[in-house]
Amino acid sequence: MADVTHPEDASDLLDQIEEVEALSSIYGDEWCVIDEASRIFCIRISDDLEEPKLTVCLQIILPPDYPSAAPPIYQINAAWLRGLERTELASGLEDLYAGHAGESILHLWVERVREFLVDKSRRSETEEASEEPLQRNVTAEEEDDEDVPDLRTLKLNTEPSHLFVDHSNDVEIPPIKHGTTITDRGSTFQPHLAPVVTPKQVKLFLGKLYENKKISGATHNIYAYRIYCEEKNRFLQDCEDDGETAAGGRLLHLLQILDVRNVAVVVSRWYGGVLLGPDRFKHINNCARNLLVEEGYAAPSDEAAKKTKRPKSKKK
Repeated sequence: MADVTHPEDASDLLDQIEEVEALSSIYGDEWCVIDEASRIFCIRISDDLEEPKLTVCLQIILPPDYPSAAPPIYQINAAWLRGLERTELASGLEDLYAGHAGESILHLWVERVREFLVDKSRRSETEEASEEPLQRNVTAEEEDDEDVPDLRTLKLNTEPSHLFVDHSNDVEIPPIKHGTTITDRGSTFQPHLAPVVTPKQVKLFLGKLYENKKISGATHNIYAYRIYCEEKNRFLQDCEDDGETAAGGRLLHLLQILDVRNVAVVVSRWYGGVLLGPDRFKHINNCARNLLVEEGYAAPSDEAAKKTKRPKSKKK
């Protein structure tokens, strides 16, 4: 039996092919094909082509019904980009899509990212008095993480990290809960969470949380969220390492194995000067789990063990 091809699908595919060819021609080596069959691409965007100071890698998945009915799925890869600045850039991309729904949008996205980088570079040049403004908050522990897989990048091949949904009325900042701290050899970890049902609420939650100077000044603010979309029977989820290599992916994996939904979790870490090695990941997940249990999103570990414990067979 012959395959049935819908006219709109064929039209979308043709538009995608033409757009990809144009982008490849315009951006040359900056444009990279990761998996053509799965329609996964990446473009390297810098503030200056000859002497780049800031660079972002924008990874894109083109759904079958893009551009007619669905937006591209994207992931911003830039270790230095964090907090409100990352939120600002993501909001800019979403606003562009909202204003050009149904059209090919990638070229506008690339130029929006480049404008953002140029603007940040110019602002940074005026702040170079006493310290390097582009230095991200990292610890020497990252030197030992070369063999740690970046789970956030790996999941991009199987699950979308961003799906745009227009929820113009979702303006309420969700209530924020703060958990008990864990301290080990001078480093302190504290979890925070909020109930969320849209990506916009995640941004509001992060923006409100970072208004706290102590939290925004943490060495790392690792976050992950998981939202269940009933009409599509799928999850919207994403995570951020904020310089703590692979921590965001591990936190998202915790949310997945606990099967929690409609919640965003941030774990702040204040580095105390002593390397913790793998223990830091244990503390990040443990304090997040404790707060999820306290707020009723997950069952205590002993109850979960009872549910999964297999009955022993009787000896004959």
